[in-house]
Amino acid sequence: MKPNPNTPSSSIITRNVADITGDNGNVYEAIAVISKRANQLSVKLKEELNDRLAEFASTVDNLEEVFENREQIEVSKQYERMPKPTSLAIEEFLQGKIQYTTPEPEEIPVPRELF
Repeated sequence: MKPNPNTPSSSIITRNVADITGDNGNVYEAIAVISKRANQLSVKLKEELNDRLAEFASTVDNLEEVFENREQIEVSKQYERMPKPTSLAIEEFLQGKIQYTTPEPEEIPVPRELF
């Protein structure tokens, strides 16, 4: 299968699991942290895009009067070319820019009747 020439080469990167597991060696915890950060970045980028596109909002309801706005298209293309939130979150994690703590597990009291 040939690679798609339209796909940027930086979007397809093989990652070493040992790099992602971090200091504690738990890949699942690392993936959970990266996922939460990617969601934060996604929300932030979406808000920024919506704010910028709101400048172009039209109060016209008539479809005949709606026209193509080149500036609006350029803003949309700019955000499409940006790295995906998941890629940004992985890079932040690998560079040690994400600070997180793991809560201590709670002890569950065992009823005395079981002894």
